[in-house]
Amino acid sequence: MNEMIKTKGILLSFDLDNTLINNREGIVNSFNYALKKYNIPTLERLEIEKMIGTPLDDMFRQVTDKNPQELSFAFREYYIEKGIYQGSLLPGVEETLEGLKQESFTLGIITSKRQDLAVQVTKILGIFKYFEYVIGESENVKNKLDPNLKKHLLTKYSEYDIVIIGDHPKDRALAENISAPFIGVLTGNHSVEELRRGYTTKTLILRSVSELFPNLIYSLF
Repeated sequence: MNEMIKTKGILLSFDLDNTLINNREGIVNSFNYALKKYNIPTLERLEIEKMIGTPLDDMFRQVTDKNPQELSFAFREYYIEKGIYQGSLLPGVEETLEGLKQESFTLGIITSKRQDLAVQVTKILGIFKYFEYVIGESENVKNKLDPNLKKHLLTKYSEYDIVIIGDHPKDRALAENISAPFIGVLTGNHSVEELRRGYTTKTLILRSVSELFPNLIYSLF
């Protein structure tokens, strides 16, 4: 272990969809269920997949003038009953999380998914046990750039070096917002260029979380 950072813990904060899990089928089916319910034309799978990682209300705002909260409620009707069970871990994720825990890293999740659903899906897929926290959309945290989230992270985890890990430019923005290093993964719908664009903090881009090893994490400090 790098001697220079032994005295400070390292907190690795992961995105969920397209970073740790593949829940595209569940999200696509839930999204189109909501559109059908209100007689709005459904979208092709790829169109929906490109929006994954964006808050749900904002996803609906991109495609219709219908009240996004009503559509999000309909989305969750399907998702809670069926969609949440249509996901799987991305290859190598559980082995990577287990290895990082054994190396004494502290792990967390910050997602655009509603917090109670994020907790539920991590339990269904058997990875909840690895995490110090699962933070999602709630009354207190509306999105990844919410000032309440920044305050919480920088206060509660002030004794840690934080690293943000994700597949989406919003994860990159979260890293910038708290002045943390960023590790981008290419398991989503965004390119190396998109994940590097406008960065000022230290950045690594990996093909997937399965390539995340301690020496790469230490290189960021």
